[in-house]
Amino acid sequence: MPSTAGAFFDVDETLVRVKSMLHFLEFYLRRRGEPEGTFQRLTAGLKAAAAAGTPRQVVNREYYRLYAGESAERLASAGEAWFERAAERGLFVPEAVAEVERHRAAGDFVVLVSGSFFACLDPIAARLRADWTFGTRPVVRGGRLTGEVVVPVIGEVKARVASAVAGVRGLDLARSAAYGDHGSDLPLLSAVGRPVAVGHDPVLTAHAELAGWRRLVPAGPVGAAV
Repeated sequence: MPSTAGAFFDVDETLVRVKSMLHFLEFYLRRRGEPEGTFQRLTAGLKAAAAAGTPRQVVNREYYRLYAGESAERLASAGEAWFERAAERGLFVPEAVAEVERHRAAGDFVVLVSGSFFACLDPIAARLRADWTFGTRPVVRGGRLTGEVVVPVIGEVKARVASAVAGVRGLDLARSAAYGDHGSDLPLLSAVGRPVAVGHDPVLTAHAELAGWRRLVPAGPVGAAV
């Protein structure tokens, strides 16, 4: 009998060690031949906003405005090159990948849910053989990104994705698992019966300990450059 359980995974600093959006952008700018310091200049405002407590959804939208006018095809190609280089240098969190493999072996429906986008997510999903992947979708017109996005897949949106997937695939969320590393993943983790808090985020850790959720603490560094 097929499994009716799903396994929903955040990606950045849950399955991979880095914030893929920033890591990829730095790679892409270098690949495009931009002068040294371009990455720092373009992302200074994003980092300052995040540090000041600006909602992640707002920062997420600002990030994608950096790609206005860029070719979607070129970004996808760069994403493949970025992934191959990063994967060789230890991109993945082994403990989290082991969880993906365990769920796949059990026949669970594996879903990646992330605020990142196709350039980063497509090669990651292919390597992990995820069943479905949901990321923030940039608006593309005439093959180029406009700089706008449909909806940032962050916070409550991740929980809505889980609910929608469950409805379409006939999954039982009470039997399903979800993995996340940040307080913004709480809605996703709260939507399932088997939540797993990954890493050391203080907000998420406090909630997990209070609620008796399972914790997954990677042995190696997360957030480090690869």
